[in-house]
Amino acid sequence: MTKKDVDKLTYEIIGAAIDVHRVLGPGLLESIYQKILKYEFGLRNILYRSEITMPLIYKGWETDAGLRCDFYIDNCIVLETKAVDSILPIHKAQLMTYMKLLKAPKGILINFNCVNIFESGQNTFVNDIYRSLPL
Repeated sequence: MTKKDVDKLTYEIIGAAIDVHRVLGPGLLESIYQKILKYEFGLRNILYRSEITMPLIYKGWETDAGLRCDFYIDNCIVLETKAVDSILPIHKAQLMTYMKLLKAPKGILINFNCVNIFESGQNTFVNDIYRSLPL
C-alpha cells in the first residue's frame, strides 16, 4: 500500500461520514452513526471490520483489556466515531493506541455532534508507519 492509496481511502471514508451526517445531522447516538456508516461503506465498497477486540500484550503476556476499535478499514486505517460535545485528549489517545496495536499507518477521529464534519468534525493522524510508506 502506498501513501497515495491510504490518502485516497481517507478521502472516501470522510466523504462517507459527511454523507451520513448530511442526512442524519447531529444529535443521535454514536451507535446509530456507526450502523449507518456500515451501510454507507457497503454502498461504496469500502472494506472494513468493526468492533475489533484487540488483545493487550505486556512483557509477553496477552490479556483481554476490553479494547475495541470502531472500524478498521482495509487493514490500514483506524476509524473512531464519537457523538460528543467536544473531542477530548483521551479520545485522541485512544485512537493513537489502536493505531499502534493494529500497526495502522493512519487514524481518523470523527465527531458527528458538530455542524460540519469537514470543517470541525474530523481529525486525521499519521504515524511513522505512514511516513515510511512509498509514495
